[in-house]
Amino acid sequence: MAQQVKLFLIRHGETVDNVAQVYAGTTDSVLTNHGYQQATRLGLHFKAMGLSFTHLFSSHLQRAATTAGLIQEAQVALPATDRSVPNVVQLPVLMEQDFGFYEGKKWYDKRDDPKATPGFVDIESKESLAQRADAFLDSHLLPLLNSSTGPTSKVIAVVSHGIMLSTLWKRLLARLPHHSVTFAPELLANTRAPTLEHLGGWSNTGYLELHMQYAVSIAPLESATQAELPQSQDIAGQTSVEAVVDDVPVTKSTTVVATGSEATMKSDQPTGSVSQGLQVRLPTGWTTTIQSVNGKDHLGSLKRTRGGVGSARHDSSQKNIESFFKRKKLE
Repeated sequence: MAQQVKLFLIRHGETVDNVAQVYAGTTDSVLTNHGYQQATRLGLHFKAMGLSFTHLFSSHLQRAATTAGLIQEAQVALPATDRSVPNVVQLPVLMEQDFGFYEGKKWYDKRDDPKATPGFVDIESKESLAQRADAFLDSHLLPLLNSSTGPTSKVIAVVSHGIMLSTLWKRLLARLPHHSVTFAPELLANTRAPTLEHLGGWSNTGYLELHMQYAVSIAPLESATQAELPQSQDIAGQTSVEAVVDDVPVTKSTTVVATGSEATMKSDQPTGSVSQGLQVRLPTGWTTTIQSVNGKDHLGSLKRTRGGVGSARHDSSQKNIESFFKRKKLE
């Protein structure tokens, strides 16, 4: 039985802490008015693409949950089908990296020895991030891919955070059969392919779009040890890694460069895999095509409202910003 899955790994809209350039990993930062419009545009964009989501997952932090909710709202407006619009499943395992001591501090605050500060709490480790990503894959995503019941075509959205999404992609890649992932030809028309493991980063409401297919009968998910995992491949020469993230604490091995309300991260440390073995992986027969990396066509015509309004926190009780100004023009 053929299985077809469209998977979207999506970053939340812009937040007040993105604009303020402070670390907000586990901090429950809210969307700005501009971020709310970004997420609204994304939902309408998916609707225009004719997508009918069968599953919606998000981090439980409100910036991700609100973004997922706006995607869901756009789905409600779709023409009647035989499918109901799924609820958003909010999961703490999808939240951003915990920046510990750095939470709430400016990106460029420098301290000679922060670990000597009373009450210092270190940032969450890469191993912990990988464990959380594995927990989501094993408990939520992979069972859907390996299910012999329900629709054979699934459309899944996962709304999370910059660093967590990068980790989630790497852990998913490790579960896929070797040499089974390719880039869509149109994606490479004007650019060199990055390495599979390092696709780049996520802008606010940017998304990674994957088309997955399994054309033979479903077999039980295979167990895998770390020694059996596929190695990352360089398809067309390695490029520099530049990841757009929520907030990245400054360490000796990381350089953070602010760009407007976002940041880019460059790390000189290898991304090596975590030590623990994986529980399950997808069997041979699955193929994955990367259709879009940091997709943001929906943002093409979106302009930030001036006068500080766009960067202010979104208040759901306020009138829609765009409809307000459109009405003013007509008066």
